[in-house]
Amino acid sequence: MTRSEDNGHTNGAFNEDSEVSLDIPTNTLYHTSRDCIVQEEQSGESESCLEASRGCCRSLWQNIFRKKTLYKRFPILTWLPQYKKDYIFGDLVAGISVALTVIPQALAYAGIAGLDLQYGLYACFLGCFIYIFIGSSKDVPIGPTAISALLSFQIAGGSWQIATLLTFLTGIIEILMGAFRLGFLIDFVSGPVGAGFTSAVSLIIFSSQMKDFLGIQTSGNTFLQVWISIVNDIHNISWPDFILGLICITLLLSLRALASCSVGPKEGKSSGQSLLTGIFWTVGTARNALLVCGTAGLGYWLSVSGQEDLVRTVGFVPKGMPSFQPPPFHIDAVVNETTGEVLVDGQSFWDMVSTLGSGLIVVPLIALLETMAVVQAFADGKPTDATQELIASGVCNVANSFVQGLRSNGGIARGAILNASGVRTQLSNLYTSVIVIIALLYLTPCFYYIPKAALASIIIAAVVFMVQYRVIKPMWHSKKTDLIPGLGAFFACLVLPLQLGILVGIGINVVFILYQAARPKLRIETLATSSGLKYLMLTPDRCLIFPSMEFVRKVINKQGVKSTLPVVIDCTHIYGADFTAAKVISTMVMDFAQRQQPLFFYNLQPRVAQVFEGLNKDLVVIYDLTTLHSKLAEKGSA
Repeated sequence: MTRSEDNGHTNGAFNEDSEVSLDIPTNTLYHTSRDCIVQEEQSGESESCLEASRGCCRSLWQNIFRKKTLYKRFPILTWLPQYKKDYIFGDLVAGISVALTVIPQALAYAGIAGLDLQYGLYACFLGCFIYIFIGSSKDVPIGPTAISALLSFQIAGGSWQIATLLTFLTGIIEILMGAFRLGFLIDFVSGPVGAGFTSAVSLIIFSSQMKDFLGIQTSGNTFLQVWISIVNDIHNISWPDFILGLICITLLLSLRALASCSVGPKEGKSSGQSLLTGIFWTVGTARNALLVCGTAGLGYWLSVSGQEDLVRTVGFVPKGMPSFQPPPFHIDAVVNETTGEVLVDGQSFWDMVSTLGSGLIVVPLIALLETMAVVQAFADGKPTDATQELIASGVCNVANSFVQGLRSNGGIARGAILNASGVRTQLSNLYTSVIVIIALLYLTPCFYYIPKAALASIIIAAVVFMVQYRVIKPMWHSKKTDLIPGLGAFFACLVLPLQLGILVGIGINVVFILYQAARPKLRIETLATSSGLKYLMLTPDRCLIFPSMEFVRKVINKQGVKSTLPVVIDCTHIYGADFTAAKVISTMVMDFAQRQQPLFFYNLQPRVAQVFEGLNKDLVVIYDLTTLHSKLAEKGSA
């Protein structure tokens, strides 16, 4: 096989701002530093540390208050001046639609978190209001989600103080992640890992609702622990609760299907057909609110008729707005005033933080995944800003912690409702927060009569669609090995606490990435020059870093000893290297020199050449095929 095409490489300085320039003319042979000139520009006198610090602070201050930065960090400055009267109706309908969904969901999610129901509602108004000013997407409704509620339960264990501190600290961490542009961290949560995690979460949430759905007692944090307790107490099942739950699930699934029903043709509907289609959609969208109202009426009727013990209701929910105060940074001990016995031990701030543990990292990452899933789903091809969403979510959660709110972020189901309702801007969050405030001020006495089985049914009917079994078949046909981290995350989350399960899934994924980095593919070809002189061409497919170098060295040495032909390493795909790579390359050059076997580096990028020449100045770098062939001829004749 003979290569006749010319793969010449044009080289220039690294970049215009670099202090080191390395110009390598094409069609030449380059023996590292001996045949090139490295020019270093002399910098002026170094500034003192104080002057440098002042300059850095001044530059940072000016950058923060630049017009471009302000418009980026406060998106309201962009969309509010362009707001039209036509947008009001769309935002109003969307805000009301989400409020009718978020109120019953918030009550149910507070139950998942092991908290009193009002804490779910506390998380639905202040964060919504703040998102209007700093949120980057019109389709993100801030509020508690099933995943965030379950994480709060497994981390805080049903303590509202620790749950509120979790909301505060994870909000601070999100702000810091946004400031340091760490949104890329979600790239380490691959699609298979995310699917496995979400599917496991749905099963765990389903299991956690069995206590209210069946009217039994359950315990435990993990999937296995919960189901062991369910089996142990199944003989105490409450049949009225169970029957009511089945009826509620049937109604919810039926109304969910009704929302997608359309009367008449897709285009050219009559006014009656459009009205009927709109009614179907409205009833289907507001199904949770309608179910809560209907079952609350049933609970009230049972209470009036003296049968209040037939089904269990949620009980007393405090009326009014929460007090605005800093989140609890310690928990006071509970002491029996009569005997002086300590009933519940107090906890210091550091005790509370140690309880949160890895949740301080996992919760912001999962929240960012959930929020960005909403943003990207309805972006219509427009660019998205993960950094701004981190900052917005962080600020909203810090604010929520001052009103004892549950951890909140964007939810895909409510985002879909917003989008389908014709939302135009982030102002829809204003109407949602106002309706939640009205519910807190005037409607909480009605919540007393809501059956627990009804709230459990709302959650069960929602989470059954979170099991992502549909990705298994495409994954199997595409890349079977992707099933390993996905299934690993799935089973780890079922057996371990969620924050550890997702870390296990990410760890498996990182191991795969590291293995691929440590085992690059090398294409091995036996080629010939125009004069018929054969040589071995080895082409690595990626950069050379320390995990892969020993493997690459063994392969190249093995092929060199095996063939005894001149060896040419095609460095076209090597765009980076480190000290370990330079050390191994230096050793390899000496090995080939001892065997008196020619070794050439073809198309090595200048910046990589500088790394290699730091340890060995004898490597020969060639930048065009003609020079390579002539050099091979010289070595062959020698």
